[in-house]
Amino acid sequence: MLRDPGIALLALGETLIWAALYYVFPALLLRWEADLGWSRTELTAALALAILVSGLVSPWSGRLIDRGHGPSLMAVSAVMGGCGLLLLSQVTTLPAFYATWGLIGVALSGCLYEPCFALITRARGDQAKRGIVWITLVAGFAGTISFPVTHLLADAVGWRTAVTVFGVVVIAVVAPVLWCGAQAVEASATPQPPTPATASRDHRFLHRPAFWLLASGFSLLAVVHGAALHHLLPILDEHGWTPEQAVLAASCIGPSQVAGRLALVAVGNRLSHHALTVLACVLIGVAMVLLTGSEGSPLLLASAILSFGGAYGTVSILRPVVARDILGGSHFGAKSGALALPYLAGSALAPFFGAMVWRLGGYDLLLTCLAACAACGCGLYMQAHRQARLG
Repeated sequence: MLRDPGIALLALGETLIWAALYYVFPALLLRWEADLGWSRTELTAALALAILVSGLVSPWSGRLIDRGHGPSLMAVSAVMGGCGLLLLSQVTTLPAFYATWGLIGVALSGCLYEPCFALITRARGDQAKRGIVWITLVAGFAGTISFPVTHLLADAVGWRTAVTVFGVVVIAVVAPVLWCGAQAVEASATPQPPTPATASRDHRFLHRPAFWLLASGFSLLAVVHGAALHHLLPILDEHGWTPEQAVLAASCIGPSQVAGRLALVAVGNRLSHHALTVLACVLIGVAMVLLTGSEGSPLLLASAILSFGGAYGTVSILRPVVARDILGGSHFGAKSGALALPYLAGSALAPFFGAMVWRLGGYDLLLTCLAACAACGCGLYMQAHRQARLG
């Protein structure tokens, strides 16, 4: 893939955009709680708003990708996200905090994995999986970059300056990199006419039970991922780990994702996409159980991080692949955008859901609920696969 400049540039851009726009929230959650005086529930509601806005805008982003406007969409979205970070560094009131994350939510819909993978799938068709795998292998280190860099910058110059630095990097570096990478992928694709507006509004796939089963299953996995990730530092704090140990553990999620994706590459020709997806769902549930008993046990904590990061790392690759297997490749940008709406709704609710369950019974109760969500998500996915096979 190093000889594929488009994929290489998208890999770099996705790594930096995830580090700056997504992981900055869990990396700074405890600092915001201490510095701004707002409750954990109030803070996580802002992220819920951002991801909900992202989900609402995602179908529109998918249609733009189908019409060949993916490069411009990704670059403009990155600039918007960088501006959102600059505004975030200045907020002093809760309404301004929410408004800023709403703006960042619009940006997320056009520059994270969903639009990137939809663009690659549209351009490369059956050959898209290889490019997606390589991008996620590199971008898996986004959290590894974000957690320690944010921690060090915030300690040295304060969280506001740290966020400002991220915003400048996104505008000056990430946006051009994403545009160049997306342009190169589009240019290397087999020429095809832009999708007509009437075709991109073909919503017949919404009438298929398989679509809704798939959307529901992946949405539950989004709840598990979002709640566990954004509450990871507080979870580890409640289980007796020091801030430095918690940051180290969170930073290991990235390498765990990469390890999972390398394992996917190694066994990809031996196991079906379906079998790999089921296995990943099971491991995500197991990780929640391991986290529950991780207090005082580095081995259990390491096993939980490896299972969680590795399994979800493969899911981020498998989601667009199994969606294409189950729903078909025609007008995939529109289908991907439609699937993103319930998925991102799950992601949006996840941090707030986590805070509410924590208030009711602590983080052990939350982890138990998340393990149950992973099991239900796996069952719904398996039923979607069955429906697709039955036609």
